[in-house]
Amino acid sequence: MSQQSFRELGVSAPVADALAARSIHAPFRIQELVLPDALAGLDVLARSPTGSGKTLAFALPIVEHTASADPRPSALVLVPTRELAAQVTAEFQSIVRTKGLQVAAAYGGQPLRKQAARAKNAHILVATPGRLEDLAERRMVDLSRIRVFILDEADRMLDMGFKPQVDRIVRRLPRNRQTMLFSATLDDRVGELARKYTNSPSRIEGELSASRQPGEIEHHFVPVTSDTKLDTLVDHIRDSDSTLVFVRTKRGADRLVQRLGRHDVAAAAMHGDMSQNARERALARFRSGKVSTLVATDVAARGLDLDDITHVINFDPPEEDKGYVHRTGRTGRAGRNGTAITLVLPEQQADTSRVARRLGHSEQFEQSGLQSAPAKLLYTSRRGRRSKW
Repeated sequence: MSQQSFRELGVSAPVADALAARSIHAPFRIQELVLPDALAGLDVLARSPTGSGKTLAFALPIVEHTASADPRPSALVLVPTRELAAQVTAEFQSIVRTKGLQVAAAYGGQPLRKQAARAKNAHILVATPGRLEDLAERRMVDLSRIRVFILDEADRMLDMGFKPQVDRIVRRLPRNRQTMLFSATLDDRVGELARKYTNSPSRIEGELSASRQPGEIEHHFVPVTSDTKLDTLVDHIRDSDSTLVFVRTKRGADRLVQRLGRHDVAAAAMHGDMSQNARERALARFRSGKVSTLVATDVAARGLDLDDITHVINFDPPEEDKGYVHRTGRTGRAGRNGTAITLVLPEQQADTSRVARRLGHSEQFEQSGLQSAPAKLLYTSRRGRRSKW
């Protein structure tokens, strides 16, 4: 089946022209699947892996269905992180001008009253749960006339413990609305959200296998010792163009940036103890190429939309499968290929081998010369939970 154009999918000429001005001429697969039902006003539940192009899948229907004379705000996009709120807002900015619409973001770390003033005058509001609930409780924003509600990255909302806040926000919305829920997984927890928030949704789980699919990711596991770990990291950074390095702790991120600096590697840190302005400055330095390496903790990296990352390096291996998938999904985006590298200390081999096995990377793990752990082993995790692999 030939790929449809945005116009053929129901996008208006002015909006399609705005996309073309950004050199976006053909839709991603997720956009092809979502747009017909979304433009028809149906509720949608969509599996949307990182880098699949899902933001435009909900942004385009919102813009097409919103007029400048509509109530403000009339569309709400709820996202889990500040960075994602800023990125989704920027995506809207390029197309809302065609309809004379305004979009605003509301998230923590910024002056409350300034954000409230912008939110009150915006047709489209992009917000994190905590800040939006604060605004609503203070009656600084009115959610009673929302006609389209988007819950973006629903699985991360749950992982980050936002469900109670999301529930309270949804209770403020009109029952007669269009709801679209996007998630990297559609497991039981996300399914429960869908049953609560949506009305007979179209369920979209098709393979994103069109010409503009996410790129391939090569997975490598590298044995190191405490003495060779930093030098190995530096060698891999110098072989890459743009690198995202994951560490376990906030202090570890700052310390690694300092250690890399002593090896003439320009790097910036991203973690939860940094102010929003400091995080935005770090991202700006990374995007501009002033630094080639971003060192981040898992929470700080959630929601980052950086298509040009060539390498993801796990300086500290993730403890869980979901963490590995989330981290490595930062590369291989927008049709580009990527490389994921995990540095493995001797005492980390067993746990890392189990993660690799469950995610289908056993061959790559063993090719590195590392020894796999037994397939079935009862162990006690760092959180004290006993699990059977």
